[in-house]
Amino acid sequence: MANESVDEPTPSKSPGLIRNLVSLAGAVIAVIAAANVAFLVFIDFLSNRPNPYIGIFGYMIMPGIMVFGLLLIPLGMLIERRRRRTRAPSEIPRFPRMDLNDPKQRRTLAAVSAFIIVFVALSAAGSYRAYEFTDSVQFCGQLCHTVMKPEYTAYLQSPHARVACVDCHVGAGAGWYVKSKLSGAYQVYSVAFHKYPTPIPTPVANLRPAPETCEQCHWPNKFHGDQLRVFTHFGTDEKNTPRQIRMLVKTGGGDPATGLPSGIHWHMNIGNEITYVATDNQRQVIPWVQAKDRQGHVTVYSVKDALTPDQIQKASKRRMDCVDCHNRPTHIYRPPDSSVDDAILATKIDPSLPFVKQQSVTVLVADYKTTEEAVKGIDRDLTGFYQSKYPDVYASKQPQIKAAVAEVQRIYQNSIFPEMKVDWRVHPNNIGHFYSSGCFRCHDGNHVTADGKVLKKDCDTCHTIQSQVESGKPLMGTAQGVAFQHPVDLGDMTAVNCADCHTGGVGP
Repeated sequence: MANESVDEPTPSKSPGLIRNLVSLAGAVIAVIAAANVAFLVFIDFLSNRPNPYIGIFGYMIMPGIMVFGLLLIPLGMLIERRRRRTRAPSEIPRFPRMDLNDPKQRRTLAAVSAFIIVFVALSAAGSYRAYEFTDSVQFCGQLCHTVMKPEYTAYLQSPHARVACVDCHVGAGAGWYVKSKLSGAYQVYSVAFHKYPTPIPTPVANLRPAPETCEQCHWPNKFHGDQLRVFTHFGTDEKNTPRQIRMLVKTGGGDPATGLPSGIHWHMNIGNEITYVATDNQRQVIPWVQAKDRQGHVTVYSVKDALTPDQIQKASKRRMDCVDCHNRPTHIYRPPDSSVDDAILATKIDPSLPFVKQQSVTVLVADYKTTEEAVKGIDRDLTGFYQSKYPDVYASKQPQIKAAVAEVQRIYQNSIFPEMKVDWRVHPNNIGHFYSSGCFRCHDGNHVTADGKVLKKDCDTCHTIQSQVESGKPLMGTAQGVAFQHPVDLGDMTAVNCADCHTGGVGP
């Protein structure tokens, strides 16, 4: 009888390790996240202006979710392999077998290698784009909308509106970039859990020194000479009487190579070194100042009985730099008085409207709980003033009144933020001395050396008035200038500070 061959039963092929809930869930998550990344990146490329929310989702959140999904795939396979080996340890070896002579394994290896190469390349590009996005103005100013709205709005109105936030707050180099991101991590926590103060306190305690940021564009060695400035103010009387002051501001310089260190920039850390002690967080109260000249001679000025020698010894001493005077170079919250003056000068507010300066400032400084309430209140009160007090003007000049209302509303929305309790009074500007102490923090006539030398409060120290014009009546000066004449006789001008009366709100 012929031998009959009997086919042995072929063992059933076990399903691939990827067929488990964890790996399949990871694959689904990765695919969905990748699709979202592709869509958001496409939208980002088509947008004329970067959107902070597209950026954070497209380059940070969704890629993170995709990586999480991809990691779930091998994790699920590992768990599934261990489960199978527990059931049949003799059939599944302890470690996976690699045999490149097997065409299937070669194809698998080639596919995985190609995926890794493409994924790493895309991740590198995405990581750079994420780094670039975290350095963008939109990321800094718009992502935390409520918290950063005052700073971002003021930034857009400032002379530095085309300078990126990181150029001043971080600067070049990896070290400060890492510091800023570590600091930002706490800020994210503060915003997420509403732990931030209102208003945000200034100055920034750990701001990078000005020579490493500001002076990369503003070259202090090239500062010298005087600058002509023209200041135009309008009175709070019915005629909004204009008053103009022309003066030479003695900017000067600090580098002996470009002339004798003199003027305001005498204080720069080139020819001289200034160190001071402030007793408040905003650096507005400065009872002790030390000046060291180029030859190393040290002069100490102090306010009598303000600090004891032991307190001075223990106090934190700050070396003066640009931001001690230019403390609001970008985030400028202008006083209503000054903003309305500029609006009238630019004819955005008609100066023929009676008492328009006075009333505009009055409605700006009123107490409002929200910006929406302020916008409505400004319209109601400013329009109501002309309806009740000047009905003829209201009837004949409605377009001008509406334009004035719109401009005053714009001024409020750009300078005052009740939700964050921010306005010009919260962040004083130390340039000059009109609305805050500014220069008079040190030059107040009270800082005296041991031998009686005084830091004088003298108008001619920093500027020379060329002319004053009020109601069309000029008080012309010479090259040496004229004495400043205040509209109201105050007697000894050195006995008061401008900010004692000029608060930025309703005139005295």
